[in-house]
Amino acid sequence: MKFSERLGYAPVKTQLQIEEINYELKNVLWSFFLEYFLDKLSNLNIEGCDDLGDYARNLWVNFHKRPIDEAPVKYTDGRYIADKSYLKVWLKSFMLENKNWYDPYDIIQFSAKYADADFIPTINKVLEREKSGYRFINGEICPIVSKVEIDEIEQALSSTTTIESVHSHLNASLKYISEKKNPIYRNSVKESISAVEAICKIYTKSEKSTLGDALTKLEKEGNIHPALKSAFSSLYGYTSSSAGIRHSLIENDRPVDFHEAKFMLVTCTSFINYLLGRMT
Repeated sequence: MKFSERLGYAPVKTQLQIEEINYELKNVLWSFFLEYFLDKLSNLNIEGCDDLGDYARNLWVNFHKRPIDEAPVKYTDGRYIADKSYLKVWLKSFMLENKNWYDPYDIIQFSAKYADADFIPTINKVLEREKSGYRFINGEICPIVSKVEIDEIEQALSSTTTIESVHSHLNASLKYISEKKNPIYRNSVKESISAVEAICKIYTKSEKSTLGDALTKLEKEGNIHPALKSAFSSLYGYTSSSAGIRHSLIENDRPVDFHEAKFMLVTCTSFINYLLGRMT
C-alpha cells in the first residue's frame, strides 16, 4: 500500500476505485478480456463459425453507433467476417487509452453476452482482486460501494485526524480491506469496531471501560436510542464471542469476505460521524 493510502491522504474512492479506473486495472482487464473472450472468438471463427464477425458488427453498429460501412467486417457467403488484427488493435486502444473511466466497463458488459460462461466469473475475480467498486450482477456491471458509503468513510477519516486512536483504527481497517495482494477482512472488522470503542471511550470519558460499558452509559445519558445501543451491542458481541472476529482463528472458523468487512466499516464510520456530530 502506498504511503498516501496508508496514512489516509489518498481518497477512499481511489483506494477502492470508485468512479475511476487505474492503469493497472485496465491492463489486467484487457489481458483477461483478450484471453477469455476475444481470442476464443477468433479461434472459433477460424473453424468456420461467425461469432467474431457477428460480435464485431454488433459492436460497431449497436454499441458505438457507427456506420456499418466503416466496420472492420465484411459480409461474404451469408456471414460477417471480422478483420481480427484491426479489431484487436482498436479494442486495446479503446480499453487502455479511454477518455472516460467507465469506457472499459461499458465494453466488457456489452461483450459479456457473446462470451462463454466462465467469462463473467473470471472478470469478477479480477475486479475483486484489484479492488474495483464494481461487479457483474445478473449480467450487468453494478456498483457494490455507493457514494454515500464512501462519503461516510471519508468524513470519519477527515474528522478524526486530531483523534489519533480513532483515526489509526479507521486507517487500519481501510488498509486491510483495500490491500490488493493480501486483504485481511477479519482484521478490517476488528479495526472498525475498535474505532467505535475508542470514540465511545472519549465521548463518555471512560478510558478503561469496554464498548459495552460505554454504550450503556451513552444510553443512560440519553445520547443514543436504546435500539441503537442494542444494535451496536450485538455487533460488538459478534466480534467478541468465543469464536468471534477479535479472537484468533480456529479450525472451521467462518471466513469473512469483502462485503462483511465493508458493511462493518461503513456502519462503524456512520456511528462515529453521529457521535462526533453530538460532541460538537
